[in-house]
Parts: sequence; structure tokens; C-alpha cells
Amino acid sequence: MNGPPEPFKIKMIEHVGMPDQIRRSEAIREAGYNTFLLRSEDVYIDLLTDSGTSAMSDYQWSGLLLGDEAYAGARNFYNLEKAIQDVLGYKYIVPTHQGRGAEHLMYSYLVKSGQLVPRNMYFTTSKLHVELPGGKMVDVIIDEAHDPENLHLFKGNIDFKKLQAFIDEYGVEKIAFVNVEMDVNMAGGQPVSMQNLRDLREFCNDYNLKIIYDATRSSENAYFIRERERGYENTPIIDILREMMSYSDGCIYSSKKDCLVNIGGFLATSDKDIFEHCRNMVVVYEGLHTYGGMAGRDMEAVARGLKESTSYEYLKYRINQVRYLGDLLMKAGVPIVKPTGGHGVFINALKFLPHLERKQWPAQTLAAAIYEDSGVRSMERGAVSKGRDKETGENIFPALELVRLTIPRRVYTNTHMEYTAESVIRLYEKRDSIRGLKMVYEPEYLRFFQSRFEVLESSKSYLET
Repeated sequence: MNGPPEPFKIKMIEHVGMPDQIRRSEAIREAGYNTFLLRSEDVYIDLLTDSGTSAMSDYQWSGLLLGDEAYAGARNFYNLEKAIQDVLGYKYIVPTHQGRGAEHLMYSYLVKSGQLVPRNMYFTTSKLHVELPGGKMVDVIIDEAHDPENLHLFKGNIDFKKLQAFIDEYGVEKIAFVNVEMDVNMAGGQPVSMQNLRDLREFCNDYNLKIIYDATRSSENAYFIRERERGYENTPIIDILREMMSYSDGCIYSSKKDCLVNIGGFLATSDKDIFEHCRNMVVVYEGLHTYGGMAGRDMEAVARGLKESTSYEYLKYRINQVRYLGDLLMKAGVPIVKPTGGHGVFINALKFLPHLERKQWPAQTLAAAIYEDSGVRSMERGAVSKGRDKETGENIFPALELVRLTIPRRVYTNTHMEYTAESVIRLYEKRDSIRGLKMVYEPEYLRFFQSRFEVLESSKSYLET
């Protein structure tokens, strides 16, 4: 058996088409070789992101019919508040339209111009929301996270020597807060251990520093703690989550991942000062503090999905489906980030396309090639995502140049995983024929969403025949 069986049955389907080779070549060229700019109707298997792409349960769908769309004081807000208190343990919540809305409210309050935010590897929107008020995000993840071949089981851990070095150099007053991401996205979906979180709490207590989580994939992180960390082998996921959160001062949460919904987010805290400020500002940028940009029905779906995401059987299936795709690629020799992460398989584009220079955007090139070969949409997580140095304007080329095959939750079968693997393996076998790209358009912020590219050599296809 290829992993545990699905802990659900399929009650409704969506018909999808397969664009032929000619159309796929046209579509990727029209999109400027940026998979974000493809039309969804031109995509067969969509592995662009796990954000808002999950399948909701019948329990969640039934909750939509119970939406209280009152402008103020909707009962669904109080259901959401109680779910967050029960599952995560925080006292206060502020709903937002999605995770970056929560980032904006939280980070604009906590970050002052000239301050640093140490984090276990950057994420694109998080980095920008630190920079907009004049701060700078700095990397304090362990070195193993930058090595795709390293088998460390908790590559998302904070390196305390790196964190101490920033405090010693800049002074503790220059540290806005310490930011910890669960299942670190840019490192390949790598988890943080409970011991590391516990030690970080003690460290930050010594300096009176706040800890804020990006808890978006915290349920998946909790699964890895149960699977890999001694003493948690039989601990309920909800108990692991509550302990994880107890070591923080608050979190931002994109509900579009672990909460199994298509839209929504929130920030949560037990710090009354953070809560009062963010509750005040949410009415400026998002909506009233009892809906924050979500409809009542959406809040109900989030509340129910948060509880569903604590199911061990569901998480076991979820993590092992991702692992199944990773195993198929590793058996064929395709270079990926190891161990396989929580929400996707990350291909090491530098080893896949060693003949391309960094300025030829190997990860962007590979993502486009996968789509053109099979209709499978993936995304770049490398230099295009990293962007430019804010001070020098030069491109930043990180150690990790990855293509992310992100698995939506409860959407695709293992047959879809096999089809995807066959495409990637097919390209790997003719990898020397894949030519690079040049960037021809670049927006000011978050360029990976909207940048456009052209093939370095004029041709109908950059997959040489």
C-alpha cells in the first residue's frame, strides 16, 4: 500500500480538462513563463500552492449554511473565538481576510524603523511586512536548513548562536521580536521541535523579547513532533498544539492552509496590549473586529476546519501523501529537499539544472518546463522569490533554489502524484536540453507573483527536441 488510506470518501467531483501540448506551450508563453500568470482552466493538476485550495468537509460545508451575516457580533465570530481558545489556547483573537492581513496588523505594531526581526528563514509576505515599517528580517535558522541533502529531522529549528550574535551586535532594544514559522516553507516544509520552542522561550525570557509564530502550518508541525520527538509518540495533536503555542506571545495564522478553507485568517494572542492595538486597527484596514474581512459563513468554516486539522488520522494521511510523491522522485534520482516536508515536495533546481547560471533563473525555468510537459502547475521558491537587496538593489541568490510541488489537502489522489512524478522524471532524463530564462518585467513588491520572463534563445519551446 502506498501510504495510509484516505480517512474520507469522495462525495462530489470537479471535472478538469487536459490542454494538449500545443496549448500548454502557448499558455506558458502567454503567461511570461510565470506559473502564477497561467489561467486555471489551462492547468490539469494544480500544485501551485496549498493556500485556499483544500477540499472542505461536509461538516464545513454545512456550516456555511449557518452563516450569521450580521455586521456586528455575528455568532460565528464567537464560535471561531472558542475554537481558537480550545485548540490553540490563546485568549484573544482578531479575524482578518487572510494571513497577510494578520501580518500587517501585528508586524506594523511591533516593528519600529531600524529594528531587526530574527526568523527561522524568511517568507515573502512576512519579510515585506517587516520591511514596510522600516525593519529588517534576518535569518537565524540552523545551517542544516540550507542544505537540501541534510537529513536533520527538525531543520526549522532556531540557531541560538546566530540569535545571540544579532543581540550582541545590535543590542536587544534593536530586536522587535523573534519570529518562528511552523513547517518552514522556504526550507522545504521543515518542522520545528518542541524542545527548540521550549528553549527559545527561556532564551527570550532572559532578554524580555516577545515570540510571535507564523502558525499557518502548525498542525502539520505538531504531527512531525509526534512522529519524531521522544516523549510525544502517543500525545494527542491538540495537546501538542497547545504546548507549542504556550511558548509564544501570539501568532498570525493563514486559515487557508491547516484550517482547510478557501479564505480567512486571524491573529491570536494572550497579550492584551497587542490585542487592543490590533483590534483597533483591524477596523481601519479589514473590517469590524467581529468579522475582520470574513463573512460569517467563512468564520464558521474556519472554526470547524481548525478542529478537523487536529485529527491524527487525517494528518497521517496528509503527510504521507506528500511523502509518497517525494519517494517516487527520490527513487528515480531526482534531487529534492530531504527529509520530505509537510506540505509539498521541493525539487533542488540547482542540481536538476546545473548547466544554468543563477541569473538564468533555474527554478523559474524548471517550474515552467514541468507545466509545459504535463499541465502540472508548480512554483518557484528561490532567487525570484527572494527578491533584491533593499539597500544595494542587487538580486539575492539564496542557497536554496527550489521548485515547490505543493499538495492541496484532500484534493488529489495518489494516481495524480504518480502522474506528476512521471513528468518530473521525464524532464530529469532530458534535463540538459532545458534552456534558461531572462526576466523582462519586474514589479516593485513580491515580484514572483507578477514577473514575466522570456526564453534566452528564440524558440517556440525551450524544451529542445
